[in-house]
Amino acid sequence: MNYKKLIIKAKKLRQDTFLTFIKKGEAHLGGSFSMIEMLLTLYEVVMNKNDKFILSKSHASFPLSILLRQKGLKTKVTTHLELDRKNGINCTTGSLGHGLPIATGTAFARKIKKKKGKIYVMISDGECQEGTTWESLLIATKHKLDNLVIIVDYNKIQALSKLKDALPLESLIYKFKSFNCNCINVKDGHSFNQIITSFKKINKKGKPSVIILNTIKGKGIKEFENDPIWHARKLQDKEIIIGKKRLGIK
Repeated sequence: MNYKKLIIKAKKLRQDTFLTFIKKGEAHLGGSFSMIEMLLTLYEVVMNKNDKFILSKSHASFPLSILLRQKGLKTKVTTHLELDRKNGINCTTGSLGHGLPIATGTAFARKIKKKKGKIYVMISDGECQEGTTWESLLIATKHKLDNLVIIVDYNKIQALSKLKDALPLESLIYKFKSFNCNCINVKDGHSFNQIITSFKKINKKGKPSVIILNTIKGKGIKEFENDPIWHARKLQDKEIIIGKKRLGIK
């Protein structure tokens, strides 16, 4: 595995996403930068032609849209995603708590039809406060959807507050295990080595898998990291200078 190449691609995707934030005059920087390594792992290493990906936390959709465009698709770069299968968007998302139910239904349909391929869905940790998350898991485990892989971006910040101050989600892995899921905890959600290794543990027959990524919101710009203000803050003059310097943008 060429980790150096993946690290270079992650840096480039952060740069391209940052410049697009400036161009569009909007930014969900924190949650976008926390999932860069996982996105690249999925699209460069893990997924094959029969697999599908759904980004439930699509307020952070810029890096996904940019990545798909770099692969030759005509994906619209927008804050919330609308269904466009031919350009890599498999689900309309935006309202949190919807991506996982749709992914569960898609995985169930594939099971019934005996179709190949896995359904990967990325949810935010804040979505783990939604009732639809746990209702979906009841269905997924009941029907033994081992073709469903749930990825949790566990950056521990939601909107303008930290999880521990809003609605704590401690021992998240045990919550998923209690719903009879196969759970993998990735201590460093920005380590390609750890992320790729986690996917080698998902093929547990008869159970949906959950990969919990311990990530840093705003990863890549030290001054912005782990600060709730960067959930949806627009970039301003000084901040643009800081961001460009940290990301190596000339």
